[in-house]
Amino acid sequence: MIFVHILLLSLFTACIPPSFWVGAMETPTHRTLRELNREQSMPQWHVKFNPSNITAHMKTVVNIAVEIRDIEVTDLKDISFQFFADNERLAVVKKEISGSEIDVNSRSWSGYITVDLKLLGFTKIYVKMLNHKRNTAELSNESLPLTIVRKARLIDHIFTGSVALLVSLLYINFGAAMDLKVLRKLLIKPVGPLIGFVTQFILMPLSSYVIAVFLFPNSIEMQLGLFFTGVSPSGGASNMWTVILGGNINLSLLMTSISNVAAFAMIPLWIFSLGRIIFSRGNMTIPYNKIATFAVALVIPLALGVAIQKYSPKWSKVLIRLLEPISKCLILFIIIFAMVTNFYLFELFSWRIVLAGALLPWLGYCLAWYFARSLKQENADALTIAIETGIQNTGIAIFLLRSLPQPQADLTTVVPVSVAIMTPFPLLGLYFYRKYKGKKPIKYSTLNESDEHIRTL
Repeated sequence: MIFVHILLLSLFTACIPPSFWVGAMETPTHRTLRELNREQSMPQWHVKFNPSNITAHMKTVVNIAVEIRDIEVTDLKDISFQFFADNERLAVVKKEISGSEIDVNSRSWSGYITVDLKLLGFTKIYVKMLNHKRNTAELSNESLPLTIVRKARLIDHIFTGSVALLVSLLYINFGAAMDLKVLRKLLIKPVGPLIGFVTQFILMPLSSYVIAVFLFPNSIEMQLGLFFTGVSPSGGASNMWTVILGGNINLSLLMTSISNVAAFAMIPLWIFSLGRIIFSRGNMTIPYNKIATFAVALVIPLALGVAIQKYSPKWSKVLIRLLEPISKCLILFIIIFAMVTNFYLFELFSWRIVLAGALLPWLGYCLAWYFARSLKQENADALTIAIETGIQNTGIAIFLLRSLPQPQADLTTVVPVSVAIMTPFPLLGLYFYRKYKGKKPIKYSTLNESDEHIRTL
């Protein structure tokens, strides 16, 4: 029933144009622009920007040539012109032209404006004519599109390459950790894994889409960041949290393995179906080749891990021991390195981004738990399914988002980083609650002797 409700809600929101949500979420500047456009008649004066569009680096200042012509006003002293950006977090223009500066004969003004580029993203420069006598304002028909990007740095390439390397190593470990005996036992009655598959690859992508549309109706980049996170497989840290909180580690390993293998089909399926709607809203092209290349590239380390397990059991045990530390390193590396090297992430954070980072995993925990318990799963299994569902592999999300052009690649990264930061809080709360109540998690000694590969975790 939950699945049906979310599916219907997602299909409903997919059919509604983004403008439907604008009134509730737009900034004061957006409201001003809409009010001016609604109230004013077509202005007779015109603006020409040279160049007509600009791509520049953040934290820089650019000078732009501007010409305002056809100013048909009886008394020029009654008017003035103001320049402003529709998003002043990204760019600031401090320029006002008084009527005395306008050429009386040609009824025009030409000169330069200085734009201070603060933060990466997309914005536009507008001109507004104020009539002080009539107390009215007119907005220019023309605007200057600004694309603000970061300077390419060596450390950015190191970050991207390091994430790719750690994700590859993690997949080698997953391949080595897939125990066929354990898998065979659980697959005899695959109720838990099937529930996990539905919650991971049906509920989470649909939830991420719905949350993204409601929280970021005007930001395609934020929608993509949250959606790519929602379609990602389960994170490696789920196995660690399952042990800490006393879940079913066998089920956890199986669900993690199934999730990461199924991701090769499910990620492209969601991106090229529901994700296509988000891309089309932003007039963006899906980078098919890069996404396909990244997905196929992950098959190689996974197959290598399986081969090591089969032909070199000793090395396989070593890799299994490294599964937990590599998972921790990947999570910590992405959060810490991304924030330290890209301090602008804090500037991009808003209450909506923090809320989205919390809603996606926390909703995943709750929906998966309720779904599992409604299907008569034991508490330990329901807890495991909830953990596996709520913990997303944000490393893979960032890995895929890096295939987008700039500045979309940078703008979208902030969302999975927010998700990674907010994900552990409910689990930490449950852990301390259990400690306070005196409930101890399972010990490794309670595992079967045959489950030696699990013991090493």
